[in-house]
Amino acid sequence: MLRHLIGVAFGAALAAAIFFGGGWGVAHMTHLSAQNISLTSISGLSALGVLLLVGLFLGILMVAPVSPFSTALPGAVMLAWTGLLGLDARLAARIIPLRGTAYAAGFHAMLVSGVLVLLGTLMICTVFVPSRWRRGGGRRRRERRRWKMMFPAVPRRLACSLNLPQ
Repeated sequence: MLRHLIGVAFGAALAAAIFFGGGWGVAHMTHLSAQNISLTSISGLSALGVLLLVGLFLGILMVAPVSPFSTALPGAVMLAWTGLLGLDARLAARIIPLRGTAYAAGFHAMLVSGVLVLLGTLMICTVFVPSRWRRGGGRRRRERRRWKMMFPAVPRRLACSLNLPQ
């Protein structure tokens, strides 16, 4: 249970990283492209670096042994937001927080270009991996359970003397 609560906290942190880091990076890169400035400038490299850090954080959460909620919840929000874009584009743009900032402009660009649906689909895939829902150390626990099922009446002291799993 605690693992899933930590996963929800990581999910909130990932959502903030995608909104603030990804939004700022995309807005900054779009601005540089409009001014015909190369990505090899300090400004371009900083935007690229922020996007790389957000991607690294996402990648770590995709493979780390934390709850699948860490990526599934922000992914579901991104897919829902893209679905809302298909139903009512004005409403989807209006509910973007901090309108008028570079973060929101970049997030809007990711929304209308389809990047959020791609990220959301990728992030939802972790829910369908059964091993992500299991705890670590399952082999020893399964072995203990198997022994208890086979020998339910073996006293603890006897199990210790016979070197059986307890």
